[in-house]
Amino acid sequence: MLAKTKNFFEEVQAELAKVTWPTRKETFSTAQVVVVIIVLISLYLGACDVVLAKLIRSILR
Repeated sequence: MLAKTKNFFEEVQAELAKVTWPTRKETFSTAQVVVVIIVLISLYLGACDVVLAKLIRSILR
């Protein structure tokens, strides 16, 4: 059991060595894009909600 555990962690270390980690600049740029997209989608969905709420109110009156 101990040998299997040691082998597992050696393989994990070998796989992590193959990973290409993003730079700080790439991570920051990607985060900015995500925030901008979230804001745009939120504004769109908020506008749809307002329009549909007014439409439903006008139909039900």
